[in-house]
Amino acid sequence: MRKQPERTCMGCNEKKPKKEFIRIVKNKDNEINIDRTGKMPGRGAYICDNIQCLEKLIKSKRLEKIFDTKISDEIYDKLRGVILDK
Repeated sequence: MRKQPERTCMGCNEKKPKKEFIRIVKNKDNEINIDRTGKMPGRGAYICDNIQCLEKLIKSKRLEKIFDTKISDEIYDKLRGVILDK
């Protein structure tokens, strides 16, 4: 049986299987997208599928540090929508 790849949440620093996370991607054109499939090309960061981790991520500006770019409120609002619509 193959081992499931693990990733670390950028909000709570907890390790979990990759499938349990929401992936946020920065592509070559510096566009930030939410990747539900886990297959979009680019630099990825992972976050748990809960609002507490998202709020920690926003407060610490960790996503901006990881991607070395300003993250618009629109992206954070999209993430909130994805998390709250489960």
